[in-house]
Amino acid sequence: MRLGDYPCVLARSSLARRTYGQENIVERHRHRYEANNSYREQYESWGIRASGLSPDGNLVEMIEVIDHPYFLTTQAHPEFRSRPNRVHPMFNGLIKAVLAKK
Repeated sequence: MRLGDYPCVLARSSLARRTYGQENIVERHRHRYEANNSYREQYESWGIRASGLSPDGNLVEMIEVIDHPYFLTTQAHPEFRSRPNRVHPMFNGLIKAVLAKK
């Protein structure tokens, strides 16, 4: 079980990197699940990409849908770090994407 803070490296030119505005982040985890690395080579053919990886590149931390205005998912729990006066970047990015489509 992965509990607590874990580092993540965000891919260049990714929605995740634009959302966070930086390359290296730390997010809080609480789960037992991992993306199966056996399928990573197939991601792009499925229309998704691994946009956030552990520093050693072995664990997929974030996935985004290619050619979608805002589909970004994470192994972490952004709700643990979001506050009314300091919204988490993933929620802020979603709100901005919705307003841009309005």
